[in-house]
Amino acid sequence: MISRTRLIIANVVGVLVICFFIAAGAYFYYEKTNYIKTEDAVVAADMMPVVAPAQGVLTSWNLQEGTDVSDKNIVGGVSDGTKVVPISSRMKGKIIKNDARAGVPVQAGQVLAQEADMDHLYVIANIKETQLKDVRIGQSVDVTVDGDPDATFEGEVKSIGYATNSVFSVLPQQSSTGSYTKVTQKIPVKITINQASSKVLPGMNAEVKISL
Repeated sequence: MISRTRLIIANVVGVLVICFFIAAGAYFYYEKTNYIKTEDAVVAADMMPVVAPAQGVLTSWNLQEGTDVSDKNIVGGVSDGTKVVPISSRMKGKIIKNDARAGVPVQAGQVLAQEADMDHLYVIANIKETQLKDVRIGQSVDVTVDGDPDATFEGEVKSIGYATNSVFSVLPQQSSTGSYTKVTQKIPVKITINQASSKVLPGMNAEVKISL
């Protein structure tokens, strides 16, 4: 009786295991045929530096990290000893880095702060060249970001790069021995993020799932 019970339990467990593997296989097949996924992605934003227009001393400085600015806002001034030259922001955005304070000497062209368009964040996803044929502008994308892992954001393929990342590499892949190893190349794809939360910041790692 005990052995028969064990046999029944073993059969039930075996069936459950088989069902599990069938379901897992069906899931992975569905995902592979309906989506392109990659974790090789990062959050980005359009950025612009605030620079000193002349050499001199900062007579005023009205920026700190988190400050919102509009295009061509007067945010400070540089005195060269004879006149004060105004410092202006160069785009609408938020100050994400501040490297200046009033009273310090600066050089012409010196970066004083960095501003970013935090209202229009996007993701740069590196897609394998073997998958690029299935990527088109306008495709919908699910985006998850490590900084806000419990949320999934809607996105859209905005643009597809015209060259692989290796083309712009500082050290291009070359072989001095004459041997060659084929390496799958990746192409940057820009994906917009709709209504990103305040936890999503430029530079954060992301994962994208592009609907085919």
